Order: sequence, then C-alpha cells, then structure tokens
Amino acid sequence: MSSVKIKSALISVYNKEGIDPIVRELHKRNVTIFSTGGTQKHIENLNIPVVPVEDLTFYPSILGGRVKTLHPKVFGGILNRRNDVSDQEQLKKYEIPSIDLVIVDLYPFKETVKEGGTDDEIIEKIDIGGIALIRAAAKNFNDVVIIPSVDNYLSLITLIKDQNGETTIEQRQAFAKKAFQVSSEYDKQINKWFKPSNDQVTSLRYGENPHQKGEFHGDLDSVFTKVHGKDLSYNNLLDVDAAVCLMHEFINSKPTFAILKHNNACGLSTRDTIEEAYKGALAGDPISAFGGVLISNKEISEDCAENMHSLFFEVILAPSYSKKALEILKQKKNRIILIQKPFSPSKQIVRTAFNGLLIQNRDLLTETDKEFKSVTKNSPNSQEIEDLIFANKIAKHTKSNTIVLAKNQQLLASGTGQTSRVDALNQAIQKANTFKFNLNNSVMASDAFFPFPDCVEIAHKAGIKSVVHPGGSIKDQLSIDYCDSVDMKMVITGTRHFKH
Repeated sequence: MSSVKIKSALISVYNKEGIDPIVRELHKRNVTIFSTGGTQKHIENLNIPVVPVEDLTFYPSILGGRVKTLHPKVFGGILNRRNDVSDQEQLKKYEIPSIDLVIVDLYPFKETVKEGGTDDEIIEKIDIGGIALIRAAAKNFNDVVIIPSVDNYLSLITLIKDQNGETTIEQRQAFAKKAFQVSSEYDKQINKWFKPSNDQVTSLRYGENPHQKGEFHGDLDSVFTKVHGKDLSYNNLLDVDAAVCLMHEFINSKPTFAILKHNNACGLSTRDTIEEAYKGALAGDPISAFGGVLISNKEISEDCAENMHSLFFEVILAPSYSKKALEILKQKKNRIILIQKPFSPSKQIVRTAFNGLLIQNRDLLTETDKEFKSVTKNSPNSQEIEDLIFANKIAKHTKSNTIVLAKNQQLLASGTGQTSRVDALNQAIQKANTFKFNLNNSVMASDAFFPFPDCVEIAHKAGIKSVVHPGGSIKDQLSIDYCDSVDMKMVITGTRHFKH
C-alpha cells in the first residue's frame, strides 16, 4: 500500500513532553488511541478517549510494569500485512484490531547511567516493550507509521495536519530508518554499560578523506571526557593519540605544552608555568600550529586560555581546566575540549598489511642520562644532558627519518618523515632559521645512527653543540672523530626509535 490513513494508534512514551498536540490532532480525526500506564492516564487527563491496552489483551500490566504491551494482540495489530488475506483472516478470528501508528519514547537508559544510577535503577531503565514496538512497527513500514522518539514528534504533527492523517510509503520508510537508528544506538549504550571495553564501536564522520568510511573500535571514555565541541574525526583521533603518547613522556615533568600537526610535534616546551610553556610551544612553528592539536600535562589556567584563544586549533587536551579557562575556550563552538584521564598507552601496536596484520610491541623504552654513553673527548654538561633527553623524547615520537633540534627545554625545529637523514637535518635547520631561532649551543637528536659524518658536520656549521643518537653504524667512529675535531659532544644510547 502506498498511502495509509491513520485510523488507530498505540502510544507508549516515557517522556510525555510534546505528546499533547499529537493526541489532540489524532482525536480530531477520530483515531482510536490505545495506551498504557502513565501515558494512558496522561491522555485521560486531556479529556480525550483512550483504550487501555489491557482491555485489548485482557491482561493487566504485570511484574511491576515490566510486561505491558508484550502480547500477540498488540504485535499482531502492528505486524499484520494489510494486503495479505491470511493475515487479515487471522485478525478477524482472534479479534485483533490493526494499529496504524506507533509512538514510543524509550526509558532513559543512557541518562540514568550518566547520572550515576545504581545497577538496579539502570537495569530497570532497559526498555523491552518499547524496543519491541519500535522494531515491529519499523519492520512493517509498508503499513505502519513508527515514531521512535520525541525528536520525531514535530515531523509527525506536521504530517498529520498537512495530509489529514495520511502517510506515503516514502514517509513511513523514512521513519522506519530513524527507528532502527534509535534502536541500534539504544542497544549500543546498553552494550557499552555491560562491556566498557574495546568491544565498543564509534562511527566517525569519515576516514582520512571524505570518501573513506571511518570507525573507532575501543573505549574513548576511558581516555578522556569531551566537555565541548564537535565530534572527533578520524584524523583528530590519530593526532590525539600521538599527542597523548608524546605527553606520556612528560607526565612527571614541569609544566609542558605541545602542539601537534599530522602526528608530529611542531612545538613543545617545558617551563615554570603552563602559560609560558604554551608560548614556547607556539614559537616553535606558529604557522603549523594553525588547525593543530594542543596538549598540556598540567591544568590550563585562565592566562593560558587567554593566550591560546586567538589561535585556531581543532582539539585541546589537559588533565583539568580552571573555570575561567573553560569559559574562554568554549567561546568557539566547534573547538573540541577534552579532559584527559590517567592513561597508559596499549602495549601493542596493530596495523594492516596485505591480507593480514602486523603486530608489534609498543616502543616503551625512554632513555635517561643513565643510558647515555659519552663517546667524545668532552662530555655534555648538565644543561646539555637535560636538552638531549628532551630532544630524544621528541625524536622517539616523530616520523622517521627525523632530526630534532632543541635548546633550553624547547623544540626549535624538527625534520620529519624524510627519506634521508641529511634532508631531515637540513629541513630542521631551515625551519629553525625561518622562525629566527639561534642554534648556537643547541642540541640534536636523531632517531637512528649516522651512517656518515655528514650530519654532524652540517650540525656543527649551524651552531649545534651536542648530539644524541643510537649509534651502531660501522662508521660511527668517523662521526665521533669529526665531533672531537670541532669540540662537539656526542652521546650514544644504543636504542633506535624508528617510527614508520
């Protein structure tokens, strides 16, 4: 059937708000209304005739309201096919009236969980009859209109008025689609409560590009709480993951702030205050910071928020925010604000390759001065050691091949993802010069060894004084000898940090 006239309706809603105009419009058109419990009483209080479902089923609401509509006379009325002779004969035989419209607003399960309800309270908010009604009516959209939530009330009342209670097959199908979305999301929330684990699936707007589908499989709620802004995208999540893993290296450090773009740090600094740390991070590359992901290891203060507010950025993560800071940052409606929870990255990394998976242990090694082996005549002083540790941490979390330049606990520049280490170094030097950094007495970190002394030679000419790298080249000594000849200092860690 293409066009169906609504002659009967079943209304069973938790939230009664907005239902009155619908009921009145149905009554005007002599629609028979069936209802249950609180909804029935609400309609009766409007002085509108309503048939209790128990008058249809000859069973009262039982088990404390757990069983009200679960009866063949209800579901037979919804599921019968109007053009099926056998179905219609059975309706007549068992005295089952057809139901043309089903309006349901489910128990507030998600809200009860969010408000901290007890297990018993949450369980009682798992809707059974409502979900069954939604699915039954949606399945039979050829003949039945399903309104699965209060969000669809306005559409229904407009339709009733404009079309005098008639609906087209296209309209019923559209409502059915929304109904299954409601049902799916409701089940997802229940599953999430029962299994707060990596079984959860979050649909994303799209993948890396709009023509790619994207999903996240895991429990984002265990990592952070989103307090403002639009939904996170696939690319946002990649950058946030990179940011969290990087800042994990500085979890016990003084105030540290990082700005990431395309999974790489474009700015990072450690200072006495988080405001100064932000300024230091931004100075590293204020151009790349545009549209980036920001992360802090300390609470965001009002002063810090004031400073960063003028910058366009996608996401900010911090363990906490002052009240004033949140007020400032929330002024941009799409800005994503996350409160990071205590979190340790997973111990394995999984990615696809060919028709299978590549699985490896996460790189959890981070060198301190205890792992540093000085191999030149002169050893780095305490300040240089601190900067070498700082730069080495950043290099570990930067795409290979990489070179990181730092001074006074500030990222000056990095060369990222280059096919040659020389290219990475030249990129870093050029970038540092672009933003007017003085490289004299700065330090350099490399994610892998130097196969030739060309890098240390270039570094020396740029003013770099100390170098850290894994070592392990058969020509290590050539680089060491060059450093000794120009009074550069070099330490070797023995650990490579490739990040492909």
